[in-house]
Amino acid sequence: MTYTIAFAGKGGTGKTTLAALIVRALDDLAAGSVLAVDADPNSTLHEALGVEVERSVGEITEDMLMSSGLTQPGGMSKETWVEYNIQRYIVETPSFDLLSMGRPEGAGCYCYANNLVRGCIDSLSRSYAYVVMDNEAGLEHLSRRTTRDVDLLLIVSDPSVRGIRTAGRLSQLADELAIRVDSRFIVVNRAEDPLEPVLQDTAGQTGLEFLGTVPSDAGVTRCDLACAGLFDLPEESPALVAARALLLAAVPSLRPRAPQASAIES
Repeated sequence: MTYTIAFAGKGGTGKTTLAALIVRALDDLAAGSVLAVDADPNSTLHEALGVEVERSVGEITEDMLMSSGLTQPGGMSKETWVEYNIQRYIVETPSFDLLSMGRPEGAGCYCYANNLVRGCIDSLSRSYAYVVMDNEAGLEHLSRRTTRDVDLLLIVSDPSVRGIRTAGRLSQLADELAIRVDSRFIVVNRAEDPLEPVLQDTAGQTGLEFLGTVPSDAGVTRCDLACAGLFDLPEESPALVAARALLLAAVPSLRPRAPQASAIES
């Protein structure tokens, strides 16, 4: 069964960095195969993960719609052609695979294309233990690109009252878009624990459960300045340690099982 983790948050909160840290943490925990999906049109997840993307799903879709025939080269149906190219341009690494959705649609009707893409991604996702999706702030891209339920929605905020209130509104938007979410939490990035009392109070008013904080980390800054991925971070990196803690707190299947007492025969 695939476990889907989705990220949301307004620009500048560091949600893409946190998504990359979660991918790294899943690998550190040997949790299973991971598909990272960059569903933010401003695609930067590949940079945070330290890989290159040759083509995005958006570019593949454009090519399909530019074709005037009903079939693609080799007599393929459009559905088969889209699925073939999505598989072809997935970035594969020993630790994770990455699929970049690319830019939003241009002029014209994309309903047919979106339905094809949605079906392909849903089918592809079932091959992985975990899917980690980095989304645009508004979440509309998520609702168009997949019909999968979201097991865990992490809404990322900066340590500000406005940022936390925005996180609450994004949670409401997920409900309005009928995105099926099993559990959702707010995470405050670049903040120390415990939060300031006013931020704790504001988080409580959103109706979201507060999962934790991720501290500022000089190692993350160094990776960015060196154009390196976060897989270059040492295991003791404060941000990475926090990301692992968030995962263990939010995903029941990752928590170590307590040893069971052996039965004593009388």
